[in-house]
Amino acid sequence: MNTNRRDAEDAERRELGEEMSQLTGEVIAAAIEVHRVLGPGFVEEVYKEALVVEFMARGIHHQVEKSVSVTYKGHEVGRGRLDFLVENCLIVELKAVQNLLPIHEAQLLSYLKMTKCNLGLIINFNVPLLKEGIKRIILSS
Repeated sequence: MNTNRRDAEDAERRELGEEMSQLTGEVIAAAIEVHRVLGPGFVEEVYKEALVVEFMARGIHHQVEKSVSVTYKGHEVGRGRLDFLVENCLIVELKAVQNLLPIHEAQLLSYLKMTKCNLGLIINFNVPLLKEGIKRIILSS
């Protein structure tokens, strides 16, 4: 592992804690296995269903397509839908797109704010090497 990556992982452990870092590692390992078997090229729904199978096989507690309330000044104004809420603390949003866009990050940041979760992952399966398609978003206080 190169020094920059190790430094980034150490910084994440300090900011989020060892348990959260371990959980993200387990989720990423599950996604890597799905990508290893299926490869790029399918629609998001295929990866979602495969990840459900992989999470269940690994004993990772998760909720799929979790509906959450969007509030404005104390009033519910709509609903959002998380692809996955893992262990009630980690939001995982899946994509199968050519490139991740700023709107994908904005969407995840909004989900983090409304759920009060601190960490989310965007996983884009439409890449040759999955580590290139993973983006961690930390909600700073």
